[in-house]
Amino acid sequence: MRGWILYRMNESELKPESYEINRFLEVAPSENIELNVLKPERIDLIVTKEDRKSILVDGNPVALPDFVLPRMGAGTTYFTLAVIRHLERLGVPCFNSSTHIDMVKDKLFTQQVLAQKNFPVPKTMLVKSPIDIDLVEKYIGFPVVVKTLSGSQGKGVYLSDNKKSFKDLMQLIESTNPNFNIILQEFIKDSFGRDLRVFTIGGRAVACMERRSVDGEFKANYSAGGEVSEYGLTPEIEWLATEVSRVLGLEIAGVDLLFHGNHFKICEVNSSPGFEGLEKCCNVDIPKEIYRYLKIRLGIY
Repeated sequence: MRGWILYRMNESELKPESYEINRFLEVAPSENIELNVLKPERIDLIVTKEDRKSILVDGNPVALPDFVLPRMGAGTTYFTLAVIRHLERLGVPCFNSSTHIDMVKDKLFTQQVLAQKNFPVPKTMLVKSPIDIDLVEKYIGFPVVVKTLSGSQGKGVYLSDNKKSFKDLMQLIESTNPNFNIILQEFIKDSFGRDLRVFTIGGRAVACMERRSVDGEFKANYSAGGEVSEYGLTPEIEWLATEVSRVLGLEIAGVDLLFHGNHFKICEVNSSPGFEGLEKCCNVDIPKEIYRYLKIRLGIY
C-alpha cells in the first residue's frame, strides 16, 4: 500500500516539531505502507486525456499512490486544492476530499452549514468596513471573540474584553489591512481558557481531551502551551463530534467543543487536526487508527 502526504515540507526538511508527519512516517512500515511526504510545489499537473501520466513529481511521471493524506490544514492554497482535485479525478482517494477541505477552511461557511442543520454554535457575525460597533454590542455583546476566516493552532483568534479594546483592535486592523475578512463570535464564559478536542476517524470518535490554558490565558491550544488531559466520551460529545464530521463530509476530523453549562457548543472543525496532545494524554495511536481505517475503507488488507 502506497501513500502520499501533502505537507508544507519535504521529508528531508522535517523537524522534530513536525510531530504528526514524523508519527505517520514512524508507524507506516509496521502497517506495510510505503509513505512519501511531498510539498505540493513539487507536483506539476497537466490536464490531458492521458490521465495516468498527467501528474509529474519533480518534472517526471510517477506511479500514482493508493491514497493521499493532505496535511496543509488552514494553509491549503488554491494550488494545493487543484492538485488534490486532479488526483481525485484520476481516481486517487484523498482523505479528506478537496471539496470538504475547502469548506471547513472557511470558518464562517462552516458555522453557516452547522447552524442550518440546527447544531449548537456560538452566535457569529461577519464584519464589514466600516464597523458598526453599536451593532456588534447589540447582537453579539462584549467580551467578543475576534477570528480570521482561516487559521489553526489558535492563530488569528483574539478576545476583546470591552467596547474600547474592540474599537482599538478594529482601528489597527483597518489601518494595516483595509480588505480584512474577520468574524466575531459570542464569548462563551463557561469555556474561558478551556475546551475539548474530539478526534474522529471514519465516523467514529476515537479520543477526546480537555485543553486548559496556563497563566489565565484565553486560548487553550496545546501548541500554544496549554495543558491537556483525557476527557470521557459522553453520548452527547460523541454524537456531536461524529454528526458534525458527517455533515461536513470529513472522514478525518478534529472537532473543538466549548463548554456551555452542562452542554457544549461547536467552536471549530479541522480537516487536518494535530494530535500530539491527544497521544500524550490518551491511550491512542492516531496514525495506526488512520491507517487501519484506510485499509478497511479501500479494501486493501
